[in-house]
Amino acid sequence: MSNSSDLSNSSDRLFVKICGLKTERDVDTAVEAGADAIGFVFSASPRRIDAATAARLSRRVPEHVLTVGVFRDEPLHDVRSLATDSGIRAVQLHGPEDRAYYGDLATGEWTLIRAAAFGGSVPRCGEFGEDMLLLDAPVPGSGIAWDWSTKPLAGPGEKWLLAGGLTPDNVRDAVATTRPWGVDVSSGVEHSRGVKDPALITEFVEAARGGH
Repeated sequence: MSNSSDLSNSSDRLFVKICGLKTERDVDTAVEAGADAIGFVFSASPRRIDAATAARLSRRVPEHVLTVGVFRDEPLHDVRSLATDSGIRAVQLHGPEDRAYYGDLATGEWTLIRAAAFGGSVPRCGEFGEDMLLLDAPVPGSGIAWDWSTKPLAGPGEKWLLAGGLTPDNVRDAVATTRPWGVDVSSGVEHSRGVKDPALITEFVEAARGGH
């Protein structure tokens, strides 16, 4: 596996990732609220930023907060280039990447996060050599809440994050029901598509940890 020194949150503290950040205010709010990771989107999205912007924002982030680049169906050389130029410390992949793809990225000392859509089979963290597994809605990125109570979602003790349709209003129940290692949110803390709401970011972190 890749470098996992960034994953050292205590066992009784829920890992919280706020994704799709684009501005200094977004980053500062997430850090001050107590987020463990912040995500920068490099694939097609209203939340997309370039490597230079991500590098500038990353410099505002303290060492204990993990900076994550989010990619979807990107060529391997593009991911490596963007991850290097932006200075992020983790790579999150949404796509059909195989073990060899993850194996190549593991040589870059990035923490690796595999995003998988919830479906018929239950994925397991580490199957592709990733450090964390993000379990998303059946339609990833839709921002639509889904029924996470129907099946076991991951094995005990696995580093996995629940995502998909989470908001400050439902995250407490979601955490209490699924007992994830962490949670991830993007659209659930926005006041319009792609635009974060500082109050919602703070409310989400507080509510998420209140249900743990």
